[in-house]
Parts: sequence; C-alpha cells; structure tokens
Amino acid sequence: MTQRLSGKTALITGGNSGIGLATAKLFLEQGARVAITGRDEATLAQARKALGHDVLAIRSDASQVGQIEQLMATLKDRWGRLDVLFVNAAVAGPAPFEAVSEAQFDELSAINFKGAFFTVQKALPLLSDKASVILTTSIANQMGSPNFSVYGACKAALRSLVQTLGLELIGRGIRTNAISPGPITTPIWGKFGLPSDAEQAVKAEVERKSPAKRFGSPDEVARAALFLASDDSSYVVGQEIVVDGGMSVL
Repeated sequence: MTQRLSGKTALITGGNSGIGLATAKLFLEQGARVAITGRDEATLAQARKALGHDVLAIRSDASQVGQIEQLMATLKDRWGRLDVLFVNAAVAGPAPFEAVSEAQFDELSAINFKGAFFTVQKALPLLSDKASVILTTSIANQMGSPNFSVYGACKAALRSLVQTLGLELIGRGIRTNAISPGPITTPIWGKFGLPSDAEQAVKAEVERKSPAKRFGSPDEVARAALFLASDDSSYVVGQEIVVDGGMSVL
C-alpha cells in the first residue's frame, strides 16, 4: 500500500503529547520525515523515545517569536523545506471571566493565537508549493464555553485566520485548513488543577452530554490531520473539520 505522506517533511508544534504526538506517529507510519516541538524538555525526550530516533525533536516555546524564528532556521538547515505544517501547540487555563488576570490573558493568547499566527508567518519561506498548513482550533470557538473565555476567543481567531490564509496562500498552491476537536482524552485535562473526584465528575458530565457518549481519542484527530496533510484533500481550502462526536450540533 502506498504511504500517503511518502517523501514529505512535516512539522508538528506541540508534538510531545496528546493530539500532536498521535499525529507524529501516524505521519511517520505514512512515510513523512517529522519534526516535533514542545516547551517541556522531559516530555519532549519521552516523545522522541516513543517515536524513534528518526524524529527531529526541538525544544521551542510557541509564545516566543524569537524561538519560532530559530526553529524555522533549524529546519531550513536540516531539510530546506516544509510540506506539512501542523500548528497544534496550545494551552487551556480555565477561569471565570471576572477572575481572568492580564497575565493569564497574555499567556493564553501568546501561545494560542500570537504563536500560531507567527508560526505560519515564519514558516512561509520554507513552505513548498502545494504545502498543507493545518491549525488546531476547538469546538469552543463557536460554542459558549464558560470559564474558557480567552481560550475560546483565541480559537475563534484561528478559525478566522484559516479562512483568510486560505485565500492569501492558495496562489502558491498552499492549502490552509483547521481541525476542530471536541472532548479528546489528552494530558491537558490533568493540567486544570482539579481534584481527582472533581475531574472525574466533569468528564462524566461531558460523556453524558456527548451524542457519542464518550471522549474521542488523539488517534481519531490524527486521522483527520492525515487527510488534510495528504493529497486526498487537494481541493479543500479554508475549511474546518470538526472531530467531536456530535457535541457541536447539540
């Protein structure tokens, strides 16, 4: 069977865990050369070990434009080009609207929007003709999400950016699209700081509300990323593929 990404180079930001890690594994299986990034040295090393030594694992903070520029310089030296750019790095810090501080706002928007914006911009000189750019949004970008006001707004900004870049970059043959995940089983749930029983109660309520009655897996999102990265989606431009078990259509 022909590998769908044979001969392609791919960068996955936030590839050290969750959706990014699952996508890196799938892209490797499909013949791509893969680079992943992450801020945490330990999880980055674990991901590299899990994926194999052929993976290029680069410590890079998606909120720092200088580090993004260095990342692209490294990839230029190693590969010379990028065929797939999966902008996936993100953070989610829940807080009631009235409790969001300026520091929290700046941290969330720096990674979730500014970082994504400049990752695509700084990658432009490396992107090959007919490259695929994929951004991870969220169903929070179109649904009311109490306690996630900044996160949801940033993801809505990314949805708008995908439509704009879809038009701006298609002249070079570069396709820009998004994946909008719903509730997915990833390590991000453990970073909300909830007591174990409270976390389990929240998850149970999400499952109860879900038409699919379960959380999605990172692998299910990765398969959507593979579709957008491959030539199978050659006529898909400026779109958002929702992977949420039906949550957003309730």
